[in-house]
Amino acid sequence: MTSFISHTTVNAVDAYKQSEWWKQVLGYEDMPGDPNLPGHEECMIRKPDGSHHLLFIDVDNAKPDGVRNRIHFDLRPAEGSRDEELERLLGLGASVVDDLRGKYGPGTGWVVLADPEGNEFCILRSEAELETS
Repeated sequence: MTSFISHTTVNAVDAYKQSEWWKQVLGYEDMPGDPNLPGHEECMIRKPDGSHHLLFIDVDNAKPDGVRNRIHFDLRPAEGSRDEELERLLGLGASVVDDLRGKYGPGTGWVVLADPEGNEFCILRSEAELETS
């Protein structure tokens, strides 16, 4: 017997705003028949094919300063390059925490970003970029 991941849960200060932001980043959508609205304390979004779900839940307290997230997302661009996706994410309101591009030589590395609530995540090189290195 084994288990499988039903969905990934993310604690949030504002579940609605976080779900809306991550929908833009990942190309996810609201659950059919269950739209997320401002003020909802729990907001579920999913990959359009239904293969992955993210649940954002309001919590009473924000992440304390200096404490790293217990989990974070590592994102790989579905299209284009890491740097093109980085620019898109910055335009959506992400901020750079640490730029590790080139850490292991030209064309390598990743960028650590924070979403609007300060949750860290990384943007990696695309699969096409990996194939050419």
